[in-house]
Amino acid sequence: MTGKPPRPVVMTSLESADGQRCVDLIRHGDKSWAFRECRRDPEDNHGWRPLSAAEPRRYPSETEALAAARESVRWLGTS
Repeated sequence: MTGKPPRPVVMTSLESADGQRCVDLIRHGDKSWAFRECRRDPEDNHGWRPLSAAEPRRYPSETEALAAARESVRWLGTS
């Protein structure tokens, strides 16, 4: 055992209608939650790329992380 904290896990991924953006709801080892918006470029095979390099803000629950994502990510708030 190395003593490292568990890696964050994407629990839910919400995709935009056009399939070019997604919001991941992430659960951390300390049981906090975060969200991260990502994009996909159809012209390359890289897959999803985070739109921000910053460490996402953490929330005490999945519900609060989703509410914050809906306020922050324009397309998600309208879906």
